[in-house]
Amino acid sequence: MITALLLAVIVTAAIFAFLNGFRDASTAVALSVRNRALTPSVAVLLAGICNCLGALVSVVLAAAFADRLFTVPPGRNGLVLLLAALIGASLWGIYLWWRGFPSSSTQALISALVGSSLGSTAIGHPPIEGIHTTLLILVLLPMLISPVVAFVLGFLAVYPVSWTARNTAPNQVNRRTRQLQSVAGAAVAFGHGLQDGQRTTAIVLLALLAAGSSAIHDIPLWLPFFTAGLLTAGTIVGGWRISYTLGHRLVRLDPMRGFVAQIVAAGLLFVGTIGLHIPLSTTHTVTAAIVGAGANQRFSATNGRVLARIAAAWITTPIACMLLGALFFLALSPLT
Repeated sequence: MITALLLAVIVTAAIFAFLNGFRDASTAVALSVRNRALTPSVAVLLAGICNCLGALVSVVLAAAFADRLFTVPPGRNGLVLLLAALIGASLWGIYLWWRGFPSSSTQALISALVGSSLGSTAIGHPPIEGIHTTLLILVLLPMLISPVVAFVLGFLAVYPVSWTARNTAPNQVNRRTRQLQSVAGAAVAFGHGLQDGQRTTAIVLLALLAAGSSAIHDIPLWLPFFTAGLLTAGTIVGGWRISYTLGHRLVRLDPMRGFVAQIVAAGLLFVGTIGLHIPLSTTHTVTAAIVGAGANQRFSATNGRVLARIAAAWITTPIACMLLGALFFLALSPLT
């Protein structure tokens, strides 16, 4: 039974990683495609390659992420906890993709883990130790702080870029910033791989630990390639529903402001991963930077109704995923 549950967790983690790349590819390519900096096929291929490289590099951070914040009970109970959370987070991600709304995979996963832990406690089984602290650090605080920081920086960064281009003809500014957008889009994709690659790696590590197959700092050689390959496959398939929302429905940016939004988002992802060692939502960061850069222009470019729906989806995600995590754990509890 332990082996079967471990395989089920690994397969579900593979689906989660694929969906992560599938949906979050949009954050890297939406503006580049919208402003014709790159063709859709080239943009997705570039994002896939950079996502893969970021995920491979992220393996050095995965072990620290896995044991720093919470501990999964050993044996079948721990594996069912992880399995229920992965199923709940994946289904919620599919639902929001179908609605065309960008959402945070990290937020969904941690919230689903909280829900499955609560379900375990409700029937007298061991919970995930430290998960409530994780909810505060990985979900609530980033959900409140990172979009605000990204919005403010996206808004303010338009000023120095505009000043630099003040004596340049508008068509030349657009041409040059389109070229820079390809670099900025690649940076966002690399930052996404750095951030989200370690999530799937950490979950599989925790599953191996619960099954008694590996130590927390003993990362199997196949695991980084497993995570990177699935993120890349999802990215290449792409998520054009969300890309259309970000690039056309939410806000309409000129190439200069598109470049500003992407470079601000990429910088925050790098700082969060390498400098501060905290997880940031790629979706929250990129979306807020886009809205911030779009707000700094003479005409209103942001669709307030779409923005309100996206914000509602972000607020609903922790509640919905906690409920799904608890529901699936209770459904799977006979396996513990």
